[in-house]
Amino acid sequence: MNKEKVIFAFFIVLAFTLNFGFYLGDIENPAHHNIYEFFAALVVSMICTVIKFGDRTHLGALMLATSLVADLQLVIAAGIWGYAEHISGVGMDPSNMSSVVSLSGGALMANIISVILLVLETAMLRR
Repeated sequence: MNKEKVIFAFFIVLAFTLNFGFYLGDIENPAHHNIYEFFAALVVSMICTVIKFGDRTHLGALMLATSLVADLQLVIAAGIWGYAEHISGVGMDPSNMSSVVSLSGGALMANIISVILLVLETAMLRR
């Protein structure tokens, strides 16, 4: 068992599951989407990106690209959330919440692709 691959796979799957947990629920209802789960999804996604920098294979480059897409979408969603809560003065309304959840859904798709690539890479390993 390769310890480095276990840590790599752990963070990829954790980012996917945290993002999925945040995404579930009514898209316009802020009570269905926990800000701490969103924050954890963002932080773990960024950790995944840093871990993927060391992989120099073609699949590694694809996984890095998917991770960068997930990070970008989650950062934009965090910006919308911060703007809605602290700058706009309106607070989190259904329109802003649906934008945050939609961007999280895009990041979720990127995470799904990353997990598929991880499974493909694992299946291609020769003993």
